Amino acid sequence: MSRWRIVPWVARLIGLLVLTLCILSPAQAQKPQVFQLNLQRTPEALYLSGRMDLSPEQVVEEALLKSVPLYFVWQAEVYRERWYWADRRIASVTRTLRLAYQPLTRRWRVSLANDAGASAGGAGLQYALHQNYDSLADALAGVARVTRWKIVDAARLPADENHYVEFAFRLDLSLLPRPFQIGVGNQREWNIEVRDRMNVPHRAEPDRPPAPAVPGGDSVEVPASARAEAEATAPVR
Repeated sequence: MSRWRIVPWVARLIGLLVLTLCILSPAQAQKPQVFQLNLQRTPEALYLSGRMDLSPEQVVEEALLKSVPLYFVWQAEVYRERWYWADRRIASVTRTLRLAYQPLTRRWRVSLANDAGASAGGAGLQYALHQNYDSLADALAGVARVTRWKIVDAARLPADENHYVEFAFRLDLSLLPRPFQIGVGNQREWNIEVRDRMNVPHRAEPDRPPAPAVPGGDSVEVPASARAEAEATAPVR
């Protein structure tokens, strides 16, 4: 009789443990396809350019259509290699893009933000550039592309030392509205992230003028007080 009483109790315990592990274990992140990711070293600075295919799952698109803004972060950290100690980080830059749907105009807006107010959540960000798009596909292409993003001044990169860049592009769930953050971190559809490491070229190339802007999308500058941290940051599109 006691054996039949223990079995259901053990089964419930195993079920509870499995459920707990499912909740605590982070979901595997989606990795957008990277079409381009490279560094350009010039006599003035080190620049990063990148382009990837960003295709969110249906549940993410549905949240956008319900006017829930999403925040995508480009981040680059420059390190100097040291054989005698841990590598030294000499620069860290962040580029935050807010993607939101505007139901009244049925258009999509991408806003470039600086780091000021980021600790207060998405509502605390200040924006330096806004760009409107007619379709979600065009807006996602603008979010998932950066051109000649200034990472660090060339003066901080001695030619006789080795440097590398740790790069990350991700959907920042911590900037979502508080009620919306519950549970999304453990859903695979919401974990969008790309990480890479690139060696900095030793030789500086002659500085080339940026490519002409691709038409499509309306840009509206806001006052200079809300300018992005990196003044040389390229336009969203």
